[in-house]
Amino acid sequence: MHTIEVILLLLAVVTILAEVANKIKVPHPILLVLVGIVIGLIPWLPDFALSPEVVFLIFLPPVLYAAAWYTSWPDFKAARRPIGLLAIGCVIFTTCIVAWVTHTFIPGFGWAEAFVLGAIISPPDAVAATAATKGLGVPRRVITILEGESLVNDATGLIAYKYAVGAVTIGSFVLWQAGLQFLWVAIAGIGVGLIIGQIFLWVHKITPNNPTTDTTLTFIAPYVSYLLAEEFHLSGVLAVVTSGLFLAWHSSEVFSQQTRLQAYGTWNTILFILNGIIFILIGLQLPVILRNINDVPFSTLLGYGAIVSITVIVVRIIWVFPGTYLPRINKRIRKAEPKPDLRLVSVVAWSGMRGIVSLAAALALPLMVNSTMPFPNRNMIIFLTFCVIFSTLVVQGLTLPGLIKMLGIKTDGAEEEEEHQARIKITSAVIEHIEENYSLLNDELLNQIKTKYEIRIQRLRKDVDNQRLNDDQYKELLKIRQDLLNRERAFILDMRNKGGLNLEILRRLENELDLEETRLILEREAK
Repeated sequence: MHTIEVILLLLAVVTILAEVANKIKVPHPILLVLVGIVIGLIPWLPDFALSPEVVFLIFLPPVLYAAAWYTSWPDFKAARRPIGLLAIGCVIFTTCIVAWVTHTFIPGFGWAEAFVLGAIISPPDAVAATAATKGLGVPRRVITILEGESLVNDATGLIAYKYAVGAVTIGSFVLWQAGLQFLWVAIAGIGVGLIIGQIFLWVHKITPNNPTTDTTLTFIAPYVSYLLAEEFHLSGVLAVVTSGLFLAWHSSEVFSQQTRLQAYGTWNTILFILNGIIFILIGLQLPVILRNINDVPFSTLLGYGAIVSITVIVVRIIWVFPGTYLPRINKRIRKAEPKPDLRLVSVVAWSGMRGIVSLAAALALPLMVNSTMPFPNRNMIIFLTFCVIFSTLVVQGLTLPGLIKMLGIKTDGAEEEEEHQARIKITSAVIEHIEENYSLLNDELLNQIKTKYEIRIQRLRKDVDNQRLNDDQYKELLKIRQDLLNRERAFILDMRNKGGLNLEILRRLENELDLEETRLILEREAK
């Protein structure tokens, strides 16, 4: 089967399954993995071998970049302590415990390759965490912690993975040197991301507003960040995440409304395709993996997979609860952060789904340590990685909605209230601007302008009746409406810069203004 035929087949399957997942209310990554396994077991179909280079180069940068783009930097910064404890502490803790369990309970596993397995399966997946909690009414802080963790933990896991693989191939490992190297790789990777972000911000500023080229640049940025960091053996993951957070923060200043509408639509489509293909490819790997392990009974393999999967799930639970409450012994932390709700902590502890990065890292293991010695337990590591991905996605992913419902978790309403207050402040500010700057207009034209904002304050909708205005008045009306839209944008950015507006709310408000400005442009062109 030719590559183009495979891609078309996967796209068709992904599209159909996404609709099915929406109908049966199942997170689509879970359904895609399950169907991928079924497809892979069809005997007359060819093997769908997943290349790790494809994952790390083609899939990983845009997926991480998009996740960073939609992450609120103020929320991320406010939750940096719990995010750091999960993304660094929990990943290292999981790596060590999984290594001990694997070395102790699975025959033939040396310490070095046991640590390789631990590093591979320690970081939860960004896409899976978002998909599993979407639409479940979980408070915003929990979503921020889970998404923030998934942005950073890949870097921790992949750095640990490189050192563990080095310990297998070289045969030595110095902890303090690895620790210093970890700090350098992480900090320098963040520096690369900031530099690339500044460069692309400058490019956006000096080039004319062209939605097509601006959208294209948003796709180039993550690849440049990743490739440049990796070229210098730094963290490509942190470089991509940093450039994404930086450019997202400044996007409102450099993107026109047409660019935002086009870019968001394009990115949503691309991400749908990438994420869909990623998870169905995970399922398709099982037959290939099993074919490479023929010296161990399948029942024994399942037993090993269960041991490691249970370890991964339990270790996260063991880490999350003490990691949440013990630091609160510090008085400063108690004052700075809200008291954690035990129910919400339980959701975080149960949201440890693994995904494509873990499988790609396992598949990227070298075949040989040297010219004569194969990489020890390579096929077993790949199989155990698949077991952990499958177990966490299916078991935790399917039971998470039930857990949230059982615990009675609902949205706290803080975001809705924040949005409500923001709309009132913005609309009130625009009305004040109208009264201060357009009071000399004739009454009919002034009423046409003010009515919209007065009605918005009252939470009502009413179309502006332009039929009674002559051509000159109508042109003046369009000009003033454009000015007021600009003022609304300025008020929104001012609130954002002062920390009074969540990024998600900013996006919604901007989207409404973008749509309104597009309508205004069409009216102007029609005239």
